[in-house]
Amino acid sequence: MTPSVDLSDALAPTLAPEAATLADLGASVTRSTTPTLAGKSTVLPRVEAHGDEIELVHDGRVRYENRRLLGEGGMGTVVLARDHDIDREVALKQIRREVGARGLARFVEEVRTIGRLEHPNIIPIHDVGVDDEGNYFFVMKYVEGETLETVIERLAAGDAEAHKRYTFEVRVQIFIGLLRALSYAHDRGIVHRDVKPANVMVGPYGEVVLMDWGIAKPLDAAELPPLDETLEEPPAAAASSTRRRLVKTAASALVGTPAYMSPEQARGASDLDVRSDLYSACVVFHELMTLRHYLDDVTSVPGMLVGVMERSLPSVMSVAEWSHPTQGPPPAEYMHFILRGMQKQPAARWPSANDMIGELEAALEGRIRVQCPTTFTKRMARESGRFVDRNPRLSIFVMLAAVSLVLFGLVGTVAAVVNLAS
Repeated sequence: MTPSVDLSDALAPTLAPEAATLADLGASVTRSTTPTLAGKSTVLPRVEAHGDEIELVHDGRVRYENRRLLGEGGMGTVVLARDHDIDREVALKQIRREVGARGLARFVEEVRTIGRLEHPNIIPIHDVGVDDEGNYFFVMKYVEGETLETVIERLAAGDAEAHKRYTFEVRVQIFIGLLRALSYAHDRGIVHRDVKPANVMVGPYGEVVLMDWGIAKPLDAAELPPLDETLEEPPAAAASSTRRRLVKTAASALVGTPAYMSPEQARGASDLDVRSDLYSACVVFHELMTLRHYLDDVTSVPGMLVGVMERSLPSVMSVAEWSHPTQGPPPAEYMHFILRGMQKQPAARWPSANDMIGELEAALEGRIRVQCPTTFTKRMARESGRFVDRNPRLSIFVMLAAVSLVLFGLVGTVAAVVNLAS
């Protein structure tokens, strides 16, 4: 549905011929003593009750038992596992040994980045370790639900249940959850750099979690060395199913998913700030509200990058451009919001996630910023309602006076007609 390219996962496969495996790194890698995926590694005993007697069974079960594959990329895999110590399902991300020292460095940075971000809208890390084959892994909370990418696909397909659940107001609330995650990360000096629908999980109880911090970066830190100098075309099946295309480019100059990049990120700028993440977030919001990507007609990565840097959204008055076959256009106030958020010049965008949250919460409450005839009408309707709520007696008087004027006008008109007829 959306033309996108995940460059971070695509970097790893070409690294093996020149990179040392973790086993070859010698003293540069220190093995952890964290319980491994295989072997007898549980700490807590099982509790068995036999009448009035309690038996604690120390059977040394496997701590993390793999259940099924959740996702796979160039650098590693994510599996659903059972934590037998705490008795819960977890998501376990494991790095491939073949990615070498540079891949391990990125893996370590991802672990420590997420570890610094304790927030309800950010996926938490529970544990880290090394399995019996020397593969590093970390354990995350398993988030049930569906990705925002799946939500958009269901809405675009006209799924009646999805449209019933994900109204425009609910979609705004989901987006606010994403912004809260970014606000927290930005306040701690970290930019995500890969905000896209596939990295946002929506839980069955309204939970919103921003995932995959693999290429996140502290604003004051230097860029890690690239995994490889070129990118290669993905398998045909993967490319056709997601309409992804990779181009040969310097990995150090282009990091992220082109379809959701900011213009400065697409240019390969090294000094990205929080406004780059916020641009990407607004691309996601535009797609969530209109059910189409603003570059959905572009089929190549070079064209996509040019489009990111040069193509602007249509005006609010171009209603057809904001509509979709399965729904009408979103409310005008959100169109104006998106237009500002996707300005090509960073200085013209929203300055912070908190400012964006404030604007959206005000709109949900009816405190709409007047920016066009539609928003003016909606604002006046709200203020009229507030006047009635605050002055009920005066409102009745004003209403009666207005009705009287209308009646007098009608009587005068009828009398004039009768006089003319006679």
